Amino acid sequence: MDELDRAIIGALVEDARSTYAEIGGQVGLSAPAVKRRVDRLVQTGAITGFTARVEPSALGWTTEAYVELFCQGKTSPSAIALAVAGLPEVVSACTVTGEADALLHIRATDVRHVEQVIERIAAEPFVVRTKSAIVLTRLITPRPA
Repeated sequence: MDELDRAIIGALVEDARSTYAEIGGQVGLSAPAVKRRVDRLVQTGAITGFTARVEPSALGWTTEAYVELFCQGKTSPSAIALAVAGLPEVVSACTVTGEADALLHIRATDVRHVEQVIERIAAEPFVVRTKSAIVLTRLITPRPA
């Protein structure tokens, strides 16, 4: 991957609906050259897809929380992932350092909905306990990767 590839990816991250000609104008390449590079970046896995970013509140998801999971024994990360992957309210999950085994980011319609999601997660046989924090104000909006 060279600097032109990085510039093309940057343009796509900024606006995935840009035409190859528009991107080419930004990076100094023809539209066909940009298309060839994008196709190669997709084929090699550097670009994994194109997606729309949706404002969660437009869908009614106005409440968010972070939930720490404390698991019994040697619960594997894949077991945690399998348990939470089917919950649409869980927008991200990762293993973490510290006392907790995993950290979940949840979006929901209200506090009661957050509580219901936490109850479903806590019902998993490997979950010993949870610790949650509800977001009051988002200070920085997440940037695309």
